[in-house]
Amino acid sequence: MAGLRKGVCYRNIVRAYTRRSKYKAKGYIKAIPPLKIVKFDQGNLQKKFDAQVSLYTRQDIQLRHNALESARQVIHKHLADTLGNNYHLKVRVYPHHVLREHKMLTGAGADRMSPGMSQAFGKAVGTAAQVKKDQPIISVGIDKKDIESAKSALSYAIARLPGKYYVE
Repeated sequence: MAGLRKGVCYRNIVRAYTRRSKYKAKGYIKAIPPLKIVKFDQGNLQKKFDAQVSLYTRQDIQLRHNALESARQVIHKHLADTLGNNYHLKVRVYPHHVLREHKMLTGAGADRMSPGMSQAFGKAVGTAAQVKKDQPIISVGIDKKDIESAKSALSYAIARLPGKYYVE
């Protein structure tokens, strides 16, 4: 079975494909795969923190939902180990854009069985967030004394995401 395609296949921003609706006649995208992101807000949600550190992108890019979930997990683990429950982690982007993939057959005789480039629209395989340059992706609310540990947690997430980022 073929696995997930590399993120470079979906990194560039294309025209948004997002037409889903609670009304059947208006929902043109059928069978959208479920989101991998489990929580958009984590940590202590009641406390007001006096400092905020965010992860920003340096370019226009599409971020797949599994990359966002991976980044969220590594940040949460680092913050929970160092600060306990004394932080508020927020994922600031939502993956609305539906990704399509036109599956191709390979091997001997595949040209006789596959439809080729006719009917090449593709099926929905995942979702992605379309992010503009200098847009915050993930933010962490912390106390002023914990700024350095929050910055290091966000820098761990940069390795999990495609493209270039900075922490501020």
